[in-house]
Amino acid sequence: MNYNNSHSRDKAQKIIVPELAGRRRFILACFMLVMCALIYRAIDLQVLNNSYLQKRGEAVHLRDIKLPAYRGKILDADGHALAISAPVSSVWINPQELDLTGKKGEFAALLGLKVSSLNKKLKKVASRRFVYLRRHMDPQVAATIDNLNLPGVYLQKEYRRYYPDGEVASHLVGFTNIDDEGQEGLELALNDQLKGVAGVERVLRDGKRRMVKHVDDIRAPIPGTDIHLSLDRRLQYLAYRELKSAVAQHKANAGSLVLLNPKTGEVLAVANQPAFNPNDRSKFKASHVRNRAFIDVFEPGSTMKPFTVVASMESGVFDTSTIIDTNPGYMKVGRNQVRDHRNYGEINLATLLLKSSNVAAAKIALGIPPEGLWGMLNSLGFGRSAHLGFPGEARGRLVGYEQWRPIETATLSFGYGLSMSALQLAHGYAAIANDGLLEPVSLLRNNQVGGGVQVMSPVVAQQVRHMLKGVVSKAGTAPRARVHGYTIAGKTGTVKKAIAGGYSEDKYLGIFAGMAPANDPKLVMVVVIDEPKAGDYYGGLVAAPVFSRVMTGALRLMNIAPDDLKQSAVLASLERGLQ
Repeated sequence: MNYNNSHSRDKAQKIIVPELAGRRRFILACFMLVMCALIYRAIDLQVLNNSYLQKRGEAVHLRDIKLPAYRGKILDADGHALAISAPVSSVWINPQELDLTGKKGEFAALLGLKVSSLNKKLKKVASRRFVYLRRHMDPQVAATIDNLNLPGVYLQKEYRRYYPDGEVASHLVGFTNIDDEGQEGLELALNDQLKGVAGVERVLRDGKRRMVKHVDDIRAPIPGTDIHLSLDRRLQYLAYRELKSAVAQHKANAGSLVLLNPKTGEVLAVANQPAFNPNDRSKFKASHVRNRAFIDVFEPGSTMKPFTVVASMESGVFDTSTIIDTNPGYMKVGRNQVRDHRNYGEINLATLLLKSSNVAAAKIALGIPPEGLWGMLNSLGFGRSAHLGFPGEARGRLVGYEQWRPIETATLSFGYGLSMSALQLAHGYAAIANDGLLEPVSLLRNNQVGGGVQVMSPVVAQQVRHMLKGVVSKAGTAPRARVHGYTIAGKTGTVKKAIAGGYSEDKYLGIFAGMAPANDPKLVMVVVIDEPKAGDYYGGLVAAPVFSRVMTGALRLMNIAPDDLKQSAVLASLERGLQ
């Protein structure tokens, strides 16, 4: 029985074994075919036709990098830099790749952080892939960080804006933000011209995102355009220094100064107080950043009287020989009263300006058609923008003459009921200085002369200019505006500031507007001192001395010859006596 069973199993095995052997040979043959196919494919891809893998590998590691464009410089009239860009580096991280093992303390120190502060920052951004840790670092410090070879830490080339003169020209030049975009002043107004066009570079990075090699320049960066201003750096510093000193001396809230070339309309200097340092953004205050000379408006007070006189002479109703009766020192206009400081009696137009008579100004304004006075003020640009393109530039306010009542005509004649900026007031005086030809005001160098408008006759401009010489005499309101060796023409203004319900009795603006040399003016200047609190507040006492000091330096720096030969001879004699 056992023999038969054993015999059966042997027979079955002989039948099964050939079947299993056939299957094995089939499976082995399949494996061999697959192996051969893989070997062939590997040889094909890596030896015979390797371009495919190269392209795939490069596609993984090729990156297009933005190349920042160099921002154009802002230069003064002589080519001195007022704003330039310096190369810097910014440090950013990919928290997903970051590994600071053993080097966290050194890394934090280079960033100027404590380890605890760095840990807090990293914890907050752990889920992100791009985070700036430090912008605009010193390139040498950034290079030290780069040498640490920390995974997930990268450098980015950028430019940082730098202002060599600090706060001296800050209100005009303005500043950029950390991304090099203009935020205030000319940096904002001319941002499109200054910023240029960023370039693009294609590079090959390794697995740690480090650049292996430069592949291609897709687009080269296009630098921004350099801007040449009409500003004279020497005059700007002089204006800044003297205005700052005056504001401190008189404990004033603020101050503004504008210096123009009346022949071309070019702005040579513009200063404001308080000022700010555009290189230190940590101390910015909104009130300090504002360019008051272009943006803030005020009622001009008695500095408006020369324009009232011009309008009266242009009307043909008044001339230099006309006598105006100001007795008894005040006049009724409807239910209101216009007053002088004292009774000046019968005076002519020159004395009106010399003594700054409100009564005489009101009488001549009421004695001519209102459209004549409005037309003169409108032609001088009052109530309209000067079209400088400066951010926030003031339009001022000049109501149409159809809405004037007699009292409004009267008060307008001595500078109440309209408003303007220091720039607009200086521009108006530039017309008197330039024999009635009003050139467009400009902030750019080499302003093209020829676009001016004749807003008053040359004869009238010269006559009014001659009258304004008396204002700076000992008998006038601004003897402190005089400059040795030069004739000066100008006008003071002491303005009560408007408050809710009327005008303040203890808050004033002290103003002086003038030109030199008066016989053929090359410079026009307006000085405004806002709310002086140290005692004096009259324009002839707080603003006129600033005019004198700045104009003295400006005339010498610009090599403008003295035109008061008699005074020059006396001064030369005194100088010889001191030697």
